[in-house]
Amino acid sequence: MDEYVSDTDTETSEGEGEFGGGEIAPIGEIKRYFTDTDTVQAFAGTPSDSFIESRFFDIQLSDSFDAVESYWTNKPFAYTTIVFDETEGKRRYLFFEPVLSEFEQYVRQDLEQTIRYALRDADLTTVSDPDRFRDMLGRLVAEHGAAVEDGSLHKIFYYLSRDFIDYGRLDPLMQDPGIEDISCNGEDRPVFVYHEDYRDLETNLEFTEDELDSLVLSLAQRADKHLSISHPQDSGTLPDGSRIQLTYDSDISPQGSNFTIRKFQEVPFTPIDLIQFNTFSLDQMAYLWLAIENNMSIMFVGPTASGKTTSMNAVSLFLPPDGKIVSIEKVREISIPHDNWASYVSRDMSGSEKREEISMYDLLQSALHARPEYMLVGEIRTDPVVVRTFFQSIFTGHPGGTTFHASSAQNAINRLTSDPLNITEQMVSAVDLMAVQQQVSIGEQGRRERRNLNVSELRREAESGDTLEPVELFKWDPTSDVIKETIDSLYESRVMQEIADTRGWDRERLLSELQKRRRVLEYLIESDITDYDDVINAFYSFSRNEEQVLDRIRSGEFDPSTLATDPL
Repeated sequence: MDEYVSDTDTETSEGEGEFGGGEIAPIGEIKRYFTDTDTVQAFAGTPSDSFIESRFFDIQLSDSFDAVESYWTNKPFAYTTIVFDETEGKRRYLFFEPVLSEFEQYVRQDLEQTIRYALRDADLTTVSDPDRFRDMLGRLVAEHGAAVEDGSLHKIFYYLSRDFIDYGRLDPLMQDPGIEDISCNGEDRPVFVYHEDYRDLETNLEFTEDELDSLVLSLAQRADKHLSISHPQDSGTLPDGSRIQLTYDSDISPQGSNFTIRKFQEVPFTPIDLIQFNTFSLDQMAYLWLAIENNMSIMFVGPTASGKTTSMNAVSLFLPPDGKIVSIEKVREISIPHDNWASYVSRDMSGSEKREEISMYDLLQSALHARPEYMLVGEIRTDPVVVRTFFQSIFTGHPGGTTFHASSAQNAINRLTSDPLNITEQMVSAVDLMAVQQQVSIGEQGRRERRNLNVSELRREAESGDTLEPVELFKWDPTSDVIKETIDSLYESRVMQEIADTRGWDRERLLSELQKRRRVLEYLIESDITDYDDVINAFYSFSRNEEQVLDRIRSGEFDPSTLATDPL
């Protein structure tokens, strides 16, 4: 391994942390952490200053590394530095954890064995009972570490908690909110991450063959999946909601076991976030607001990791706050705050217990009997029964949204109407809108961003022999990185005309309703109102008290955070 590879699970020499000849871990912050009354632990006292200065971190980095950014992911035990490697001309992701002396390693291993016996005797599982386990762990550390220095006990407690409750050596990556994706492509190869600010980065973490096999099996167990030589591949959801794809052993993967984790966004993105990211334009989002609010069906189309589910989740916040919503997924990703929302996840037979399989088709069939006002269906792939059932449901009056793998709206239509799906064009036309997303390169530096390439509505044009065609309403211009309307007026949109006809609106009223929603979105952005709960309060308040919200916006006094004490 290179000199910057993090391998804190083996004996490491003691020494003062350095970064290019200077301090990397902010010693002052570590000292303040342990003197803060909020972080006092019952199992150990405050480490001495000399211990923190000389025996907490030991970080030696190559002189060819220049720091780009440094921050804590788990203060004061996991510290990350993004560096630029001058030798190879690329950025790297390096994380560091406290070092353990030979004696500290011995104490840790002894406690690990004690903990395993205690877990068995207490019939306790660390994943389902993390708080009880931490309490027990603190008692065991205090009991067995009476002769051990306070600083050592803090370090040992961190590693025991990390390995038994959290994600072991992966945990610093899982704790980093800037990381969207973690992937390991085989033994003795660096783990890579996809960082929201720095994109693809090589990390200083590697696994041997035995370590990787063990980790993959452990992750499978956490996702309630079973991997073996006969069943070497599966995907699922980790307890924190992250999606995981796993491959075990080298039978179908010559490079050995591998995994990819797509991290769960604890606080979902809102339409305000997507406008600020420039994924959607203000006008585009106002259009989607009026469309979704009036139960228009939509498909988000694009390749993997283009943000399809993120966008569908965000625009679902425009659904009426009291409307009955049902979501159906293979892997849990959808998260909305509506009280009248029922969430369902399919179940296969590969879990730790052999249970009856409940497929997405089963859930879809059941959901239709529940009379939902809007259905959100996680990615429909290549199962003809699931795809056909979804389209039948919206064709017969159950509007909804879903995501689909395709490079364009026309490509999506072609895939849906061809083998193996074979959905008729008439049934596909029940989808009102298709929004195409993609990761694109922006600027001379090739910065990778997610953009909505276009929003199209599906029309059957008489002049083309009644062929179903996507008609663009908005289109992204790669030269200016601007999303523009492609029609003279949104009143020309078939979807908008259908809403106007249903609501009894004339052209002026329809355009006024679009402008109202645009003004709300614009106000939230101008006022820097981006907190998830505040954005939800704003949408809900507008839905229930439209004119009062607009009056406060005109006077500059609309503050969604005060609605609990100062309702409209």
